[in-house]
Amino acid sequence: MSRNALRTPPTRRQLRQRQAILSVLPVIVVLLAIRAYPIVTAAAKSLTNWNGLFTSDFVGLANYVRLLKGAVFWKLVRNNFVLLLNVPIQVFLGLVVAVLLHERVWGWRFFRSLYYIPQIISAVIIGYLFRTLFSMDGPVNIVAGRLGLMPIPLEWLGDTATALGVIVFCLVWSSLGWMAIVFMGGLSAIPDSVFEAARIDGAGFWRRTFQVAVPMLARVLEYAVMLSVVWTFTGLFPFIFSLTRGGPGYETTTLDYMIYIKSFVSGVNLGEACAIAVLLLVIILALTVVEMKATSAVEDWSE
Repeated sequence: MSRNALRTPPTRRQLRQRQAILSVLPVIVVLLAIRAYPIVTAAAKSLTNWNGLFTSDFVGLANYVRLLKGAVFWKLVRNNFVLLLNVPIQVFLGLVVAVLLHERVWGWRFFRSLYYIPQIISAVIIGYLFRTLFSMDGPVNIVAGRLGLMPIPLEWLGDTATALGVIVFCLVWSSLGWMAIVFMGGLSAIPDSVFEAARIDGAGFWRRTFQVAVPMLARVLEYAVMLSVVWTFTGLFPFIFSLTRGGPGYETTTLDYMIYIKSFVSGVNLGEACAIAVLLLVIILALTVVEMKATSAVEDWSE
């Protein structure tokens, strides 16, 4: 008997798995082409003194050593972690807004559109808007002065103590609508009878939100937090560029903005810019692993 005759035909489950793999294979190939290749190229160029064109002298780990020994790099890391404060604020406010909209409070259609408007506005426009609001002669100082809260105008974006706070406020305002939409998508999968039963049992709004909605939105929470953390490390360039240009000094400069500075502003040093990009990738991967392990630990503890 031949070897082929002894083979058992594939099961229906195995056929489905093969079909699934074949269906996503073109997407995987495209992602490898547009994602993996740039990452590998950046990692290779980070070991060189590259001017962006043809000169690419191999320097080994010199770029990494120079970055990790310098105080500026760690200040950038600190700034990014400080700006992570926008994530819990976003999650809390987004969850509250989503539950209110899900329960269809008065005017919920209007507020659903209103909260999402910042999400469709360019980040650069939002940055310039907040730059105008918090300028020396901007509306914030004018209103605070007339109310007697601030006799002397405060240079919000020129003071280290307040500049990062203004950026956090800007990030929360611009992303609240996205966070609310994500939670509303999760809430739509929860039967209305669950909230109705909680309301009949006497549960108030806060109990319905944190004792009913939150446990049933565990995966949505994990997704929202993970994406927000990654975005805080990789998507702040337009806000920093239009708000503070990284100043004063490097007090509001983030890692992604420093890649721009190293590449196009303070002399062309793309090798060091690639090294920052690689370190940024390592930080994001480490944070993602920590978040996934923390989520698994919480789920195991709750069970």
